[in-house]
Amino acid sequence: MRRFFFLLFAAFASLAGRAGTPQILLDVARFRNLNQVQKGAEVEIYVTVPTQSLTYRQRAPRSFQSAATVTLDVLKADGQPAYHEVITLKPPVLTDTTIAIKNPQSFLKRILLPDGKYTVRATVRDQYRKANGEATVEKPLVLEAPAGPFLADIVLLAQPAVRSGGADNFTRGGYRLTRTPDNAYARGADNIFFYTELHNAPAGQPLRVHYHLTTPDGSAADADAALTPQSGRPTPVVGQLPLGPLPEGPFTLFVEVYGGPNTKKLLAGHRAIGQRTPGEYAPAGAAPSR
Repeated sequence: MRRFFFLLFAAFASLAGRAGTPQILLDVARFRNLNQVQKGAEVEIYVTVPTQSLTYRQRAPRSFQSAATVTLDVLKADGQPAYHEVITLKPPVLTDTTIAIKNPQSFLKRILLPDGKYTVRATVRDQYRKANGEATVEKPLVLEAPAGPFLADIVLLAQPAVRSGGADNFTRGGYRLTRTPDNAYARGADNIFFYTELHNAPAGQPLRVHYHLTTPDGSAADADAALTPQSGRPTPVVGQLPLGPLPEGPFTLFVEVYGGPNTKKLLAGHRAIGQRTPGEYAPAGAAPSR
């Protein structure tokens, strides 16, 4: 009888750690390659795997862990591979799989690609689940060199961009960036934070940056800031706007740069689309995978 209850407990523990189909979030941002010899772009690929969707296996008494692999591919327009890598994720060990909040696992890859059309594909495989243990997400990618002043892709952040003297995958333009996966802001988020870069700005000319946040129902928030272009290099543009007046659902952030007389001439603009879900939990920036 004691052995029966032990087997029943073991089976229950195994089922308790089993989740649904794994999930994967894919964010792609384009920045121009500063190498004048090899024209193209530096592409940032940010992948997040919510660990709630993974299966947890008991490794020892009160010790549970999940495991997954992510296959990352960049395909050219003709289907030929331009980049391929397999990354293994080992989330932290848990003592109880019934806890509702499990932090996601994220990693960031930076790759150089020549201008052209591509497809970015990310596939997650749950190592402890055979049936329905795989999910794939794809995003189109177009790389081209705009003429005149332009803004790089806007990166939405979970926390303010912080000045940093370090150099790793999570720093850009002298700032350390904590991305928000899938451009989503959940419970506890009062502001959105963002980063982009201005290229080919006219030297010695005062510029004004206008931020406009809007939703489908017409709710909006606006702000302005002065900008001093860096000579010969892209100029970082960082900012934040309050989420307070915005309802739940999608929002669009516009970043516009004005110059000329009275800084009224539009020089460059870009937009990013995000989502506000105050009823859901999300950590303030997923930790990088080890």
